[in-house]
Amino acid sequence: MTGDDVLAVLALLRNAGAEVWIGGGWGIDALVGRETRPHRDLDLVHRAEQEPAVLAALGTVGFTETVDQRPVRFVLADGRGRELDLHPLEFGPDGSAVQASFEPDHPFAYPASCFVTGTVQGVTVPCLSAEQQVCFHQGYEPAERDRHDMALLRDAYGIATHF
Repeated sequence: MTGDDVLAVLALLRNAGAEVWIGGGWGIDALVGRETRPHRDLDLVHRAEQEPAVLAALGTVGFTETVDQRPVRFVLADGRGRELDLHPLEFGPDGSAVQASFEPDHPFAYPASCFVTGTVQGVTVPCLSAEQQVCFHQGYEPAERDRHDMALLRDAYGIATHF
């Protein structure tokens, strides 16, 4: 998944009227303002009520569903090997959101303040905050890419991480 791919997907979804934010590795690279490593996929969070528009728009460019773990997440892929990991959010009136988890009594919380912007190839993009990224990078054995990403956030934002 290249920076050009990220910008193309975001433009497609914006034109379809869907509001999304970048998470995961690309989200961290957006926060630091540069691509720091290769990315196998693009993680996006989206408004659950806009899912039909998201699916329709991505279907026009060849993305089809390969994994269905709703309401927590689902994955789309295309014939070029690009993957999108999508996470539906239910928003509250205060701008905060929740995402279902595999532990139904413990949904993922998204405070309103976590919806920020970063840059990909000099273009301003919607993404998740550094604090939200740190929150999602805990409770598991980190891969080398996770260690890399958390080091970027420590260096750029001076915040504590779990590894």
